Amino acid sequence: MTTKPAPTPGHPRHELEPLLNSAVRLSVVAALAGVDKAEFAYVRDLVEITDSALSKQATRLEEAGWLGIEKGQAGRRPRTWLSLTEAGRAAYARHLAALRAIAGPLH
Repeated sequence: MTTKPAPTPGHPRHELEPLLNSAVRLSVVAALAGVDKAEFAYVRDLVEITDSALSKQATRLEEAGWLGIEKGQAGRRPRTWLSLTEAGRAAYARHLAALRAIAGPLH
């Protein structure tokens, strides 16, 4: 009986999440990675983008199942909160691991 050798892993760039190749989307996900949820305006200001740009990127992340968007009220004012889903957190972790592997020694 012959055994096949274990497959050799490819270059770590193949593990990068294409959706996070956008610096803005990566910044949004990174901003949310350390919190349960954050107010839309806080993320907008932290990432230094416009409402429109954040709305567009949040929609892309939501469509991928990586971002939750919750609308509600804070007092009399309407508010929107953003949060990473478990899938979003896992995708971000995989992306960071791939970046670390790329930046580290390739043996």
